[in-house]
Amino acid sequence: MSFERLLPIARQLAFAKGAWLVRQGEPSRGAFLIGAGTVEAQVALPGGGMLTVAELGTGEMFGEMALIERGACSASIRAKTEVAAWFIERDDFRAMVASRDSAALAVQREITRVLAQKLRALNAKVRAHPAEEDRAPRGEPPAPIDLGAAAAPRFDWRAFLPLLRFFEGFAAHEIDELVAICRAVQLPRGAWLFGAGETPRSAFLVVRGAVEVLSREAELERRVALAGPGELVGYLAVLEGAPHAASARVRESATLLEVPAERLRAIYEGSSGTSVRLQHAIHESLLRSLARTNSQLGRLIAAARLRGAKAESRALEAARGSQIVDLVEEPH
Repeated sequence: MSFERLLPIARQLAFAKGAWLVRQGEPSRGAFLIGAGTVEAQVALPGGGMLTVAELGTGEMFGEMALIERGACSASIRAKTEVAAWFIERDDFRAMVASRDSAALAVQREITRVLAQKLRALNAKVRAHPAEEDRAPRGEPPAPIDLGAAAAPRFDWRAFLPLLRFFEGFAAHEIDELVAICRAVQLPRGAWLFGAGETPRSAFLVVRGAVEVLSREAELERRVALAGPGELVGYLAVLEGAPHAASARVRESATLLEVPAERLRAIYEGSSGTSVRLQHAIHESLLRSLARTNSQLGRLIAAARLRGAKAESRALEAARGSQIVDLVEEPH
């Protein structure tokens, strides 16, 4: 990541070898950019001892999630050598974003990209371990999936939009600007939105009903998320320009806003008020996905400990701790 344009709001710090930059469990306040030196991230293990989960050096950053959401440190960071660093406070960064500063908006999008990569890696780690919810596949997505003939909703769906979590903080005209690029569709239970490996053409915002996101490993299928009203589905593949990592199917008869990929990216990469609101809404969606994946990691860690599988539990602990910051969910 390139953060040079944020240095005017950064504080320069120096740490002696062996000093702690942050400690596991304490509230995260912002992000650190390492100017020189090396640090190591460690997590405390049940029963005592520390596990090193990452090593970071000159030019690398940690705690970037804290710039867009409050959280707690999931690992302790210790200076392995003498370290020179810059610290960027969350409140200062959020003020730059609110002013639509181009550098802050570019960094915010870059943070989304990094967190999306972490989410993909964590999901792959979770999927590699058997779980109770694994099942035989219930149907296959058609190739290609064509929603061109999907019916329009027969109710005033626009009235629901200001009530959705996704649109929190949006002004009425900003909602209208986003809706103008969308198509509202009504889909029955069992309808497929996209398949794993498919090139993304649209993302989907659930207005009413539910959509399940399904991951496939060998001959088993696992539901990795159930998206209800106010959840955006398929957006990561759109923003990354990468194939869908999972499939999505309507779980309950659903009213959806289909957002064409190119138009979604155009607003997301802009600097208008609507662009800033959209970026924030997508970050919130991404962090909720990370929180769900971390919950799954927690269950797998607990199961591995019960089985006495120390190597497996340590590998999963390392995956969770390497995020440095865990999301703290606030009451909603």
